[in-house]
Amino acid sequence: MRDVVRYSEAFKLQVVRELEQGRFGSVAEARRAYGVRGSATVDAWIRRFGKDHLLGKVVRVMKADERAEVEVLRKQVKELKNALADAHLDLKLEAAYLKIACRTAGIDDVENFKKKHAGKP
Repeated sequence: MRDVVRYSEAFKLQVVRELEQGRFGSVAEARRAYGVRGSATVDAWIRRFGKDHLLGKVVRVMKADERAEVEVLRKQVKELKNALADAHLDLKLEAAYLKIACRTAGIDDVENFKKKHAGKP
């Protein structure tokens, strides 16, 4: 079991300040230099002290047709999620109706009934 390491506010501020001053080329480099084990620990300190500009940002550049394709795919994913939710709901309703029908018909073992009549109209 690993020991939990707690860092002082002064230590955290020092690491962030040195990053801001350019002493380290990256957050990972600062983390290694000070032996901070958590991969997101220094990132959290940077956000906490309002120095988000020190964090690397991902910039995605797309052509217009790629952007349009992404929008179409997102729409399709949304439609598929809705269709899947509807299918799950239909299945739950069907199971509930089957239980009610079996109870009305005096059938106690619904699972056995389903096995016996699977695939039959």
